[in-house]
Amino acid sequence: MTEPRTPDHAIDPLFIERHSPRAFTGEAVPEAELMRMIEAARWSPSGYNSQPWRFLYALRGDAHWQTFFDLLVPGNQKWVADTGAILFLVSNARMRVGDELKPSYSHSFDTGAASLAFQLQAVRQGWHAHGMTGFDHARAPEVLRLPEHHRIEAAFAVGRKMATADLTEEQRPREAPNGRRPITDFVIAGAFPADAG
Repeated sequence: MTEPRTPDHAIDPLFIERHSPRAFTGEAVPEAELMRMIEAARWSPSGYNSQPWRFLYALRGDAHWQTFFDLLVPGNQKWVADTGAILFLVSNARMRVGDELKPSYSHSFDTGAASLAFQLQAVRQGWHAHGMTGFDHARAPEVLRLPEHHRIEAAFAVGRKMATADLTEEQRPREAPNGRRPITDFVIAGAFPADAG
């Protein structure tokens, strides 16, 4: 049987090392470390170089932590309590083209690119970022004072993942990094087949 983290083609190991753990050490993330992760996101590509991403963050124990923590669903609060930073990644659905503000077709896509850069840089620095959509979608825009035409794409918890040796028997199966569908499941030469559903 193939290991769940074995790629179909040779790629940089960083892509395999990135995963979304739920068992964290409780270590605080220094602000300078978090800024390095966000700096990587800053260099992501975007339509018209509009850079629609906005990172709202709270560090463990700071004045914003409880507000951000309270926006998460209870199931996520259980494990996020042991992380070192909480972020909300927001995209701006408008972009400036010349002197005009216009709708951005790719704002979510572009912000997704920034999300991956952020997560990969976290791994490179010895941290992990776990993205989630389990937050209060009704309250969060008001609490976070989202401007018009902005959308919360995801929340992230960042922390130092717990060493495998320190996991409980209950945690071990849940913390094993998962695999991916084979590349042949989603790559098509040419157009979709005529009978595609």
